[in-house]
Amino acid sequence: MDLLAAGAVPYPRGDDWVRGVSRSLKVLITGGAGFIGSTVASACIDAGIEPVIIDDLSTGREEFADGRALYRGDIGDPALVDRVVAEHPDISIVIHCAARIVVPDSVRGPLEYYEANVGKTIELLRSLRRNGIHRVIFSSSASVYDAEDGGAVTEDAPLAPSSPYARTKAMVEQILSDSAAAGELRAIALRYFNPIGADPRARSGLQHRDPSHALGVLISAYRRGGTFTITGADWPTRDGSGLRDFIHVWDLARAHVRAVERFDAVTEADPFQVINLGGGTGTTVRELVSAFERVTGGSVDVTVGGRRPGDVAGAYADAGRAADVLDWRAELTIDDGIRDSLAWAERFDPRS
Repeated sequence: MDLLAAGAVPYPRGDDWVRGVSRSLKVLITGGAGFIGSTVASACIDAGIEPVIIDDLSTGREEFADGRALYRGDIGDPALVDRVVAEHPDISIVIHCAARIVVPDSVRGPLEYYEANVGKTIELLRSLRRNGIHRVIFSSSASVYDAEDGGAVTEDAPLAPSSPYARTKAMVEQILSDSAAAGELRAIALRYFNPIGADPRARSGLQHRDPSHALGVLISAYRRGGTFTITGADWPTRDGSGLRDFIHVWDLARAHVRAVERFDAVTEADPFQVINLGGGTGTTVRELVSAFERVTGGSVDVTVGGRRPGDVAGAYADAGRAADVLDWRAELTIDDGIRDSLAWAERFDPRS
C-alpha cells in the first residue's frame, strides 16, 4: 500500500498522518545539507514531499539547502528539535542521515564517533518521542555485515562491524529495534552500500574537495595528475582488491522516497525493518579503475598500498527485499555514477 495513494494505518499521531497524506507529506531530514541528505531532500521535493532540514553544517553546505527550511544546529539539542516541530507540526516522519562517516577517522577517534552517532541519536529519539513523532527512517550502512569474502549478503546475514563507525550504525539499529519492540516508535533501517554519483540536476553532490572514498580519491588523482593507491591487494576477491557495491546516490534517494510513501505498510507486521540498498553487483577496486578509464577515455597511474584500518574485503547487496517491499530497484549504472561524479567535481571544484 502506498501512503500517497491510500490512507495510512493510524499510529500514535494517526489523525495528523492521514490528513497529511491527503494533502502533502512533510519530513524532517537530519543531516539534510550533506551529500546523501541533500540528495534525499531533492528527491522528496520532486515527489511532492516537503523536507525540513536540521544540519550543523560541520560537513554539510548551506547552499545544498537553498529553498528549503533549514535549521542550523545539533540533533542532540532538545530545544532545537522542539522548535522545529512547533514550527512544523505536520512533520510525520524523520529521515535520520546525520552522522560522522569516515572509517579511518573513527578508528583514530572512536569516542567522538560514539558521541556523535549514538549519543546524539538517543537525544534525538527522546526529543521525537516527546513531540509525538514515532516514524523513523535510519541511514544505516552495509559496513555492519561480516564482509570478509566479497560475497552477496541478505538482511539476515551475520553482522560483524569492523570499525567504530560501523559499530555506531549497528548500535543505533539495536536501539531502534529495542525501542520498536517496546512500542515507542517504528523504524526502517536502510543499509546503504557504496554511494557514488551526484544529483543528476546538479543541485548537490560530494561536498568535500578531497573525499576519502575510492571513487573520490580516484577522481582527485586523475584530475591532478597524481597516483591512485589501491589499499590492499590480498583480499579474498577475484583480483585481490577490495570489492564494493556501488550505488548511484540518486537511486539511493529514490529508495528513501519509497520508504516514506510505504512506511506504514512496510512496518505493519514488524515495527522494525532492515532493507539493503545496493545495486546488487560487486565491483572490485581494480574494476572501478577500469570503468573509470572507460568513461573518461584516459588512464590513471595506479599503485598498490597496504590495507587501511577498519577496511574489509567487502560485499554486495542482495536487494530482493527492497524490490518486494518498496517496489524499488537500482536503475543507474556504475558508468552513470562515474560520469555524474566527474561532472559534479568539475562544477564544484573547477581546479584542474
